[in-house]
Amino acid sequence: MLVERYQGRAFGLALRVMGDEEQARDVVQDAFLKAYRSLDRFEGRSSFYTWFYRVVMNLCIDAKRRQPPGRTVDWDESNALEAPVGTGLDAVDPARQQEGGPAGDLERAELREILQRAIEALPDDARQTLVLREVDGLSYSEIAKLLGIPKGTVMSRLHYARRRVRALLAEHGVNESGVDEPGEEVS
Repeated sequence: MLVERYQGRAFGLALRVMGDEEQARDVVQDAFLKAYRSLDRFEGRSSFYTWFYRVVMNLCIDAKRRQPPGRTVDWDESNALEAPVGTGLDAVDPARQQEGGPAGDLERAELREILQRAIEALPDDARQTLVLREVDGLSYSEIAKLLGIPKGTVMSRLHYARRRVRALLAEHGVNESGVDEPGEEVS
């Protein structure tokens, strides 16, 4: 039951951290085995997912440390998991949720690329906090427990990260209503 409930989220986390599907699958498999063996140590002070998330993240960090230096993996858009409507870029401009066809696909891909670069430009602590909140949907309290920081620090990091991402998006001509075209007036 736990595997069915959490494997998608765990794989998404591992894929974001590892950047490779096979490595992500290995980490998730190891995480479920470790969690199963350690269930008696789960104290219930946080949600199971918060505890399990930390197990997955720790295994990802360990795996990344074991990788030879200089090894990089490019993100393959075809491997991206489908996000529910209302998250990610759809939240930037809900009108774009209905746009279809090649032009809409191209624009969404460009926006994803710009957004990914903006998030990657954040300092590690701000990026991690932003992803935990906006991608994984954890509450401020869960993030605070997971990272071992005060809830106020979570709020501060999120404020900084969101402000910085908005500024980086604006530098690329993206505002909250989508992409500004040169010479067009945006209302």
